[in-house]
Amino acid sequence: MNGVLNIYKEKGYTSHDVVAVLRKIFKQKRIGHCGTLDPAAEGVLPVCLGRATRLVDEISEGTKTYRAVLLLGVETDTYDMEGQILSEKNVQLNFSEVCDCIYSFRGEVMQVPPMYSARKVNGQKLYDLARKGVEVERQAVPVHFHRLEIMKYDFPEITLEITCSKGTYIRSLCHDIGEKLGCGGCMKSLLRTRVGRFDMEDAVRLSEVKVFAEMGRLQEILTTIPDLFPALPRVKTVSGCDRLAENGNILSMDCFESQGISEEENRLIVYDSEGRLIGLYRRKEQRDEFLPDKMLLED
Repeated sequence: MNGVLNIYKEKGYTSHDVVAVLRKIFKQKRIGHCGTLDPAAEGVLPVCLGRATRLVDEISEGTKTYRAVLLLGVETDTYDMEGQILSEKNVQLNFSEVCDCIYSFRGEVMQVPPMYSARKVNGQKLYDLARKGVEVERQAVPVHFHRLEIMKYDFPEITLEITCSKGTYIRSLCHDIGEKLGCGGCMKSLLRTRVGRFDMEDAVRLSEVKVFAEMGRLQEILTTIPDLFPALPRVKTVSGCDRLAENGNILSMDCFESQGISEEENRLIVYDSEGRLIGLYRRKEQRDEFLPDKMLLED
């Protein structure tokens, strides 16, 4: 099967656990998730099947939205409640101080990834090094907080709603807020409510996927590859250009059955003359030619 499942990952599962379960249900190996969630976190985890695995990077590039609980006064080695507590403090801060600090992280900031993360340094995953008691210098990277709001204030616990760029660590945000306030802080819980176009309201749990499989209705919960790009024009090649398209060649405007492609259209979903999905094509600088962007033809 080819497409994307909007999975609701429950607590206790790793993202790899989810993929392993789905491989058994679908009886296919080509399955990959879009954006790791820690075992203690829950929420939206898009999972690509078959040819859609070629789109994992593209789906992962989208913004992500989270509901996180920040706990002030507690600092841990993992920046969340799963790790070892390093310090605990009695926090004396007023509402205005906390708000000003949190809102100062809006926009683009430089963030250092936590040691307990899958980020690699010199080819080694940081969490592998951390488990050996080795701490290495990590380079700060730019991340963007498009939205950062306080949803509930129950001091010292503060519920935040966050929309951010790819590669952002909410654990690091909680740690950095605590550090800036001078009292320490960590993430108490995390719920991912959205990844790109995939929303929590439409997500299905693994137990529900199994039920759909037993009823032979898996297609009902699968987002097809073309449906991932509802705004893109869908065009067919003329029969004489089918081979060119299948081989991933540059296609001129003459290769398409429809010549009504506007100059504003920079990306197309291309099918051959028989209606088989070929892939995504992107317009070249020369305005009458399109380059293969993502080839999605069945191997």
